[in-house]
Amino acid sequence: MAIIAIGGMQHETNTFAPSPADYAAFESGGGWPTIQRGESLFEAVAGANIPVQGAIDALRARGHSLVPLTWAAASPSAQVTEDAFERIVGDLIARLRAAGRVDGVYLDLHGAMVCAHVDDGEGEILRRVREVVGPGVPVVASLDLHANVTRLMVAQSDALSIYRTYPHVDMAETGGRAAALLDAMLTKGRRPAKAFRQFDYLTGIPSQCTFIEPCQGLYARIADIERRHRASVDFAPGFPMADFAECGMSVVAYADDAASAQAALAEIGDAVAAAEPDFALTLLDPDEAVRRAMRDGAPGAPVVLADTQDNPGAGGNGDTVGLLAAMIRQRAPEAVLGLLIDPTSAARAHEAGQGATLEFALGATSGVAGHVPLAGRFQVERLGDGRFTCTGPMFRGFRMQLGAMALLREEKSGVRVVLASVKCQAADQEMFRHVGIEPIRQRVVALKSSVHFRADFQPIAREVLVVRSPGPALADPVEFAWKRLRRGLRMRPLGPVFGG
Repeated sequence: MAIIAIGGMQHETNTFAPSPADYAAFESGGGWPTIQRGESLFEAVAGANIPVQGAIDALRARGHSLVPLTWAAASPSAQVTEDAFERIVGDLIARLRAAGRVDGVYLDLHGAMVCAHVDDGEGEILRRVREVVGPGVPVVASLDLHANVTRLMVAQSDALSIYRTYPHVDMAETGGRAAALLDAMLTKGRRPAKAFRQFDYLTGIPSQCTFIEPCQGLYARIADIERRHRASVDFAPGFPMADFAECGMSVVAYADDAASAQAALAEIGDAVAAAEPDFALTLLDPDEAVRRAMRDGAPGAPVVLADTQDNPGAGGNGDTVGLLAAMIRQRAPEAVLGLLIDPTSAARAHEAGQGATLEFALGATSGVAGHVPLAGRFQVERLGDGRFTCTGPMFRGFRMQLGAMALLREEKSGVRVVLASVKCQAADQEMFRHVGIEPIRQRVVALKSSVHFRADFQPIAREVLVVRSPGPALADPVEFAWKRLRRGLRMRPLGPVFGG
């Protein structure tokens, strides 16, 4: 039996987003558990599809003793403030020092955290952990599929395990894989050989979905490569909204010997490089998307519209109303949009009460350039307190606390909108059922999400359309005002070169 320290910090940083992640954002959690310290971690994540829970289960099954440190998460946004990073990581490191001798460390990280004072948040966490435990203690981490894996992350860890699904239905499973890598090091008494490669092009996040090509095929190859080379292999398509030098796609491989690690890396790396042309994706403007959805959708098989550029899971605030305006303008029948994050309007709905009809000015609270609230008369059809448990494949077991929620119905068109008070992307059907909407009975379902919704909504959808509507999470990376990428990086597949 070994003594394993566990902890983590999850944040996906869109450096072009309007709102930073301060300490209060981690206290809120944004749909994730709030900040946990010590023993409270176990109860907070129990039963949830979260990497640290997968690691806890796997390590306990192998008979190891766990020392919980600090764990925190916040919704994607702009940079993590220095105060938030130092308070959370400082507490994690202090608890690690106080734990005394440990035999190993597991960290639940994201891999795309940029802070106000340090570009590579995860690399810095791993560096500080390594400074405490020294070179002789194995350190492993699980990462999000959107990790911008850096050289420092690879150097300061002994192994990294990365999600292989987008939507991320394998979060807990990935924590379990990381735990298995750690257990193997403790059993064998040695570290694996490492191999690492970064790529020279960016992809928009909607095209990274593992339900579609090319990622579907790329991830299908990984199991075969691992088997033939007896290696652990992972591919991170990256998070193309972080303006720093090591933003982008990467692959990592670990094996007992360097030759096997390098051979596995070369095989998956060549496949990723060759797939560059296949990462292109068609985007529709809001009116075109609504017209197609009205034509093709029906109760029992709705058309789902992904409002990708205002995705709270990619740094948006979930408050733009461009797609909602198009739905109302075209009087889309049996149509609903959610979640629109507007705590002021949600509070007004609760104050007015169920059944009331009044004027609202919805959304546009975060200052997206050129975007204004949507004014109109809406009936308050249902109210909710925002407390429910998710049931979909990705967020299963997440105990949501989204504040005051309301279902509004626009007076003339009949279009409905689900309001929430705490930022969270619409990726689970329970977010709609909480206020009386059964998604499968709609003709059109518009979601503030890029891809995660597919886990729970694609099975009921006749079709999924990706919409280019206002928001800071641009679907085409070339449209960002990049300043700090590495020279020579293509800003979209086969696209223009940064600094070229």
